[in-house]
Amino acid sequence: MSDAVKLDDLVVNTIKTLSMDAVQAANSGHPGMPMGMADAASVLWREHLIVDPENPNFEDRDRFILSAGHGSMLIYALLHLSGHKLSLDEIKNFRQLHSLTPGHPEFGITEGVETTTGPLGQGFATAVGMAMAEQYLATRFNRPGHTLVDHFVYGICSDGDLQEGISHEAAAIAGHLKLGKIIFLYDDNEITIDGNTSNSSSTDETGRFEACGWHVLTVDGHDRMAVNAAIAASKEVMDKPSLIRCQTRIGHGSPNKEGSEKSHGSPLGVDEIVLTKRGMGWPTDAHFHIPPEVPNAFAALRSRGSQKRAAWTEMFESYRQAYPEDAKAYETMVNGRYEHAVLLEALGGIMHESPQATRASSGKVLNAIAGLVPGLIGGSADLAGSNKTTLDGESFWMPDAPGGRNLHFGIREHGMAAAMNGMALHGGLVPYGGTFLTFSDYMRPSMRLAALMNQRVGYVLTHDSIFLGEDGPTHQSVEHAMALRLIPGLDVMRPADMAETAASWLATIERADGPTALLLTRQNVPQLSTLAKAEEGVRHGGYVLLEEEGEGEPVILIGTGSELHLCVDAREQLQAQGIPTRVVSMPCLDRFLRADKAVRDSVLPPANTRRVSVEAGRTFGWQAVVGLDGISVGIDTFGESAPAEVLAEHFGFTVKNVVSQALKLV
Repeated sequence: MSDAVKLDDLVVNTIKTLSMDAVQAANSGHPGMPMGMADAASVLWREHLIVDPENPNFEDRDRFILSAGHGSMLIYALLHLSGHKLSLDEIKNFRQLHSLTPGHPEFGITEGVETTTGPLGQGFATAVGMAMAEQYLATRFNRPGHTLVDHFVYGICSDGDLQEGISHEAAAIAGHLKLGKIIFLYDDNEITIDGNTSNSSSTDETGRFEACGWHVLTVDGHDRMAVNAAIAASKEVMDKPSLIRCQTRIGHGSPNKEGSEKSHGSPLGVDEIVLTKRGMGWPTDAHFHIPPEVPNAFAALRSRGSQKRAAWTEMFESYRQAYPEDAKAYETMVNGRYEHAVLLEALGGIMHESPQATRASSGKVLNAIAGLVPGLIGGSADLAGSNKTTLDGESFWMPDAPGGRNLHFGIREHGMAAAMNGMALHGGLVPYGGTFLTFSDYMRPSMRLAALMNQRVGYVLTHDSIFLGEDGPTHQSVEHAMALRLIPGLDVMRPADMAETAASWLATIERADGPTALLLTRQNVPQLSTLAKAEEGVRHGGYVLLEEEGEGEPVILIGTGSELHLCVDAREQLQAQGIPTRVVSMPCLDRFLRADKAVRDSVLPPANTRRVSVEAGRTFGWQAVVGLDGISVGIDTFGESAPAEVLAEHFGFTVKNVVSQALKLV
């Protein structure tokens, strides 16, 4: 056996034993996957991956995605051994409170983790968005002799990832767009929690991916030379994404649990670990043992990364001299900061007084700011005409003409939402995607992850209520607004007019710590606010649109979106009856509830319990604003198929009913 092979064996066995020991110490975790993929992963990291542990956020690094996030000890072992800032003590603290080694990899917690994974299929689909960002930025900025953007997106996925429906959508997008910078190692171990994959699937994954336009190779995942050759070959295929089927044995090396679901989701057990270590010639009484040669085995990885970073930094300075405007645009996009005053001025130039659907207002806002926000890129799930997501004058990204700012995601809400996460995580882009609000249910897992990862992603969710009319209850959103508000960190905007729509987009662009959903109308609504008032109001989530007039405690009418005008008209009738009435617009309940108490109290005085909320959706949740003594006008059933004006009368979204409800509090 050569010294090189001996060193390879040491690296692989160190990954395996660290994984076994950490899971055993935590009495929780998945040791089998890291053990099965240790051979292939060590080849990828030691021979191909270009990252710089000393500068882990270097812009032109390769991205590595562990889509099979349940095998988190695999990436933690690799990060530690390669020199990233992840100590052995953190590995010993696996799955413990506030450790840097949580049960599934989390972006923003562990240096070197590029995205949060664990929900199967999400990492795979997110990687597609990262590759889209790489290709877009390369097309936009690379010049002869100056290659700013040129890196791969590598990943490891499992049988579970590929069984999830999101993988089908993401694979189709990647194949259609010919994203040749994606290379995934598929841990084809034929095991899921319930046993052999044959229990639930007969899919020919090679045939499926080839049908989607992927380059597919099959290798013995424990044959390191074969894996190395397959990765090298895949790097030469630039017009197709690549899937390398690594046929592996889960729990590889365990005498009694290799190839069995028993090594999948629980510790191997002390006795089995002893037997496994003995079989590989490892000290059986040593825990978290790392031979001194092993960290040095990653010297080439560290050298590749530091050399590329140094060369890139030098090259960018010459790029700046040769292409100063492009260099400025690149830095602006990567920094992701845009000038508030400039954006506000542009938005002020498109305000008007005529009634207009907020989806139409959104389209006009996007086009007004597109030139000022070069990172803005997006499209819809085959609903561009309805969602108004197209940027005029910009090209559509097509397979043989990459780099357009308008995207055809197809009827793939799952894949679209995850791809947007990937674009945001990659950096340089502000992605947005549209569909009907009802179909946000298809996007919810990715929206939740965007919030968990604090990523700037915009969702254009139109046809936001029963007022889309004749399409009926299957398409009419009832519970969706409140359901989205339940996601921590997701700002849900329901603007009432063009001014609030513009302010909501401004908040979306400028928010660097989380995603924003814009819930927009199909029907026309009157213009009620001003941009200045709406901009301040959206910032706080809610504001006083119209003050009460007269003596005595006022009734407070709280409206959102297309129902705000009902509050305005009801106020007029109540004031005429001598009842002081304040109208509060609540474009973003999430922001309002986390605003300073002084702000909230100025809008909704605590002593005043005469409050009525009006929204064409579930009343559940509005108690946080109207209190136990208030009234919520809403809809707690599914909708009906009928013209919008008929539905308004049927469900009580009329000025007459709002006035009637308010009078109950007087």
